[in-house]
Amino acid sequence: MESGFEFDVVVLGSGAAGLTAGLAAAQQGATVGLFEKADVLGGSSAISGGVPWIPLNHHQDEAGVADSREDALAYLDSLSLGRMDPTMAETFVDNGRATIEWLEDTTAASFTLLPRYPDYHPENPGGRPDGGRSLDPGLFCYAELGAWQDRVARSKRSAHLKITDTTLGGGTGHLPEEEMQRRIDLDLRGCGNALVGPIIKALLDLGVEPVVNARALDLLVENGRVAGVRLEIDGEKRVVRARRGVVLATGGFEWNTDLVSEFLRGPMTAPTSVPTNTGDGLLMAMRVGARLANMGQAWWVPAVRIPGDTAFGEPRSNLVNRERTLPGSIMVNSAGRRFTNEASNYNALGGAFHQLDPVTFTYANLPAWLVFDHAHAERYGTFGAPAGTPVPEWVTSADSVRDLADTLGIDAEGLERTIERWNGFVAQDHDDDFRRGDSAYDRWSGDGDHRFTTASTLGPIATAPFYAVPVESGTLGTSGGPRTDASGHVLDTHLVPIPGLFAAGNVAAAPTAMAYGGAGGTLGPILVFGRLAGLAAAQEPEWPALSEDELDDVAGVLRPTLE
Repeated sequence: MESGFEFDVVVLGSGAAGLTAGLAAAQQGATVGLFEKADVLGGSSAISGGVPWIPLNHHQDEAGVADSREDALAYLDSLSLGRMDPTMAETFVDNGRATIEWLEDTTAASFTLLPRYPDYHPENPGGRPDGGRSLDPGLFCYAELGAWQDRVARSKRSAHLKITDTTLGGGTGHLPEEEMQRRIDLDLRGCGNALVGPIIKALLDLGVEPVVNARALDLLVENGRVAGVRLEIDGEKRVVRARRGVVLATGGFEWNTDLVSEFLRGPMTAPTSVPTNTGDGLLMAMRVGARLANMGQAWWVPAVRIPGDTAFGEPRSNLVNRERTLPGSIMVNSAGRRFTNEASNYNALGGAFHQLDPVTFTYANLPAWLVFDHAHAERYGTFGAPAGTPVPEWVTSADSVRDLADTLGIDAEGLERTIERWNGFVAQDHDDDFRRGDSAYDRWSGDGDHRFTTASTLGPIATAPFYAVPVESGTLGTSGGPRTDASGHVLDTHLVPIPGLFAAGNVAAAPTAMAYGGAGGTLGPILVFGRLAGLAAAQEPEWPALSEDELDDVAGVLRPTLE
């Protein structure tokens, strides 16, 4: 950490937003203090798929994939329900290509197109059924990080996989034993670790030494300007000043049950992010008068909890991105009825769980269950249990559909009728109720042996025993917070920039509002606006530096532990 208690730019959070902001500022010659609440770096970005969604990226040119500014903006607009600020959307689309080129030019990052990966609503105006906007970050050697090699958050399931190795990216999720061992021996990591690793390395090379176990408590305001932050580092209070600006990149508020209850549009009981995302940055911004936006929204995902499965000391919520899209499975509510196209993208499914029944004044589709048969379990495996192995004991099973329903408290006649109707749709090769299999995205997500056909997702539920797993309304992270302008300045309630305060990532109101374009629909904007916030913070007029005596007055006895 820098001698003294001042930096040009102070960045709070070390996910993709904080890392890109810090790197952009440091490359402008600013001194940067990077502070992370957890004991490891990377935030939720590090345990994500690591894929950014970037229209008009230069890898499209290399592959001969057509795209246009007009199509990208029309597509985002078609998903926004009128909630998206056109200026923010234009800024994202106009700066995406430059952001990826910048990362590849100034770090060890190296992206490739996800082959033929469709946008999430590919039939919408400007959508791309054949893909080209989602990028795979490849592999990064973590030995390059030296002392920080083991101080980055990692997923125990995908740390050494590229996204193209996973079922989400078109692979099987399993590597040959020799290749997996090679990656482990060399500590070659993919997915989210491959995204954040090169940026961390670039920051270290520029002399930016992150500080972990550093929880931000409050912003330091002097004469109407944000001039620093009060922190708790390893349990002790600290004050760090920012000569030019503070960048909030602390993640969302999905682990703060009070904020979830107060702001989100519907139930959310299964956050899948790192548990340090408790709204610290949001609360700090509110206390200095920030205007809020998009507060009811999150990046939604259906999730399943496996008994005893934990991550970062908390029960793990597992994304249900594969099992619900495969043939031989459906989702039902307590009436035994299907309520959505199960193969839709995870974010769009959030609305299905938030449907309110005006008569009973309850959420019509919660609780919900994923129902599948033995043929499905045998062929595809079950929530981590490989194909051909016994179904885990925690999964509810029964020899008949009626017995399964009775065991779970589902309307038995309703479930029997639903499965009979579903099997009829499978036989005619069309889902008349919810059009599952109509979209190019549906036909990508299921059985890879039948990719691009309806057989990838349509299949009967007919072979006993029958199984069911409860599905919860989860989130990758919230997407509301302080409103910013196109350069990342936080705006006050009069829509005037708060001097010295910037925000990027899930702590801020999402620049695309509720629009989630495709795989990486969160990370693409996060990288773009993280960079813009860092550049703007580094160029902010400098707040007068304090003398050594004044620093002593601010920090007092804290100096020895900070140096």
